[in-house]
Parts: sequence; C-alpha cells; structure tokens
Amino acid sequence: MTHPFEIELTTSLPASPEQVWEAIATGPGIDSWFMGRNELDPREGGTAAMETGGHRAEAVITAYEPGKRLATRTATAEDGRFMAFEYLIEGRDGGATVLRVVHSGLLGDDWQDEYDALRRGWPFHLHTLREYLTHFTGRTAVPVFAAAPSAGRPDPELRTALADALSLSLPVTVGARAHAEPAGLPPLDGEVVWADDERLGIRTADGLYTFHHGQGLALMFHHLFGPATDGAEAAWQRWLTGLLV
Repeated sequence: MTHPFEIELTTSLPASPEQVWEAIATGPGIDSWFMGRNELDPREGGTAAMETGGHRAEAVITAYEPGKRLATRTATAEDGRFMAFEYLIEGRDGGATVLRVVHSGLLGDDWQDEYDALRRGWPFHLHTLREYLTHFTGRTAVPVFAAAPSAGRPDPELRTALADALSLSLPVTVGARAHAEPAGLPPLDGEVVWADDERLGIRTADGLYTFHHGQGLALMFHHLFGPATDGAEAAWQRWLTGLLV
C-alpha cells in the first residue's frame, strides 16, 4: 500500500539567485553538491537524470522558470509510487538567496523507514549545497561514488573503522581535522563540516567528501574540484573496500 509524504525545507544561501539556479538546474551544478552524475534538459517537458553506481533514474521536468522555479516528477510505478521535487528561489538584499525545497510523492510498504531516511538526508544535502556555494562557487566538480558491504559489521564498529581511517577520534565533532592517504591520490587533509550518526562531511581545499554508513553498506559521495581527478573513483573504491575487508 502506498503512503503520501511531503518534506519541505527552507534555507538561506550566500549566493545570488543566478548562482543558486546554476547549482540546482544544470548537470555540472548538481554534480558539485548532490549525488551521482546528473544530466538536465533545460526546458519544461525535458528529462532530469541521475546515475549512481550504474543505476540511472529519470524524471520529467514539470516546471522550468530560470532563476525562479524548477520542478520534476518521476514516472508512476506499477504500485503507484512516485517522487516529485520542487525548488523555489527568491533573492534577498546583500546578494543572498532563499531556497525552498519541497519533496513529495507516494512511498511503498516500507514508507516509514524510507521517509525517515529522506527526512534525515535533506538537511545534509542542503548543508553541502551551502558549502559548495560558500567555498567553490563558479567551479564544477567531478563526482565520485563508491560503495562496499559492511562485511557484517554493526554500525558503531563501521563508524569506528571510518573514523580511524580518517585520523578522527570518536565522537567526531564539527571542526575536527581529518587526514587520509588513499593509494594513488593526493592525501586528504580537511575539516569536518558535518557529523551525525550516519554521515561525515569533510571539506578540503579542493573537495567536498561524504562518508555514509548504515543498513549494511558504506557509501561515499565526493565532489572533487582539483586537478587530480583521473582514477579518483577507482582509487576511493579500493580504499573503501580495503577498509572493510
């Protein structure tokens, strides 16, 4: 049985409406703060697509008003499920912008767990958008994704392994310094900008790094702005897999 849901969030961003629009309504912009590799056909009736770990999800653009409003909706599944997204932009004095995000639709039988995951995830994503617009505006990132099973480790043990690999002490706190040396890549040296029970967010001079764990998986969603991106996804996948062996 399906269940309707709606999540609405509003945030103030240190960027102009044009910069926010570029971040939420273009493929390279979305790549720089959200998940996966993204494509967007800039017109009402066009397609917005995201590819993550070999899985491609598509939605139809139902509203396209540059600098003001973007809305998308996935196709309705056989059981009635679908998701809709709406982004509303409003400029403020001093070069700031208010962004309102509405995520709605119908969820399936396990709707409560899925809803809780979405509700917890959106504040983190909007925080990453703020980090991007504050520190990397005008630049575009190479997205990096990696995933590995947790080899039966419970979440607290997995979090400990991630913290140790990033030279962090538990409990991890915002402002702590992180360091890692994935083989074949420059060292990661940065600051923790987000820490909760599921995610760690780290900002370096040339990237935004996300480490996510739960439900038997460890995931990474990174956004790399520096020149050394060739082979980065494979290198981070080896790092994550080696960590969980």
